[in-house]
Amino acid sequence: MTRDTQAIQDDIAYMRALAHEGRHAPLLAGPVLVAAAVVFGIANLGQWALLSGVIQASPWAPVWLWLGAGAVFGLALSVLVRRMKGKPGFNSSGNRAVGAAWSAVGYGIFVTWLGLMAMGLKSGDWSAMMAMPTIVFVAYGSAWMIAGQMTRLRWMTVTGLLSYAGAIVVGWFAGDTTMYLVFTAVIFAVALVPGLILMRQEPSEVV
Repeated sequence: MTRDTQAIQDDIAYMRALAHEGRHAPLLAGPVLVAAAVVFGIANLGQWALLSGVIQASPWAPVWLWLGAGAVFGLALSVLVRRMKGKPGFNSSGNRAVGAAWSAVGYGIFVTWLGLMAMGLKSGDWSAMMAMPTIVFVAYGSAWMIAGQMTRLRWMTVTGLLSYAGAIVVGWFAGDTTMYLVFTAVIFAVALVPGLILMRQEPSEVV
């Protein structure tokens, strides 16, 4: 009976340790957010330069710009995810849930972009692409709201609300090349800065 009681106590201790890890393990998505902000922030600056005439190039240059940005980010993502797997807390419930949310956001943004590209190539009308910045920040806002709920960190919820506000702001500038500058400023606010904060909270040791 004593041995059974000890086994039960050990199981309870183990479950408590898992729950503790899930609550307190730092989120590891910081480098991915920083990479997304830098790559797509630069891409938006490039788009602004092309459309405003600062850079003279082929009409297809914006397409190649975004394809290149997607390829660069995809490569960076594969490297960063491999590095994340070696850090403490990678398999915690919090990191798994938040990671799943951000993965869904990334796939959703990519497929939406492909769909709008297909519409543009089919019809020759690219005006629908102006909705893309708003879609991006709505998706970011949803991911941050999930992260805020999972971690109970208020600043993440606030970042989600800021992302939603950014979606409205970039929508206001739709049709104006200024929209790409505004997009860059907003993505730095809701991805670059929070990503740097998360990176400062990451454990440095490798297990």
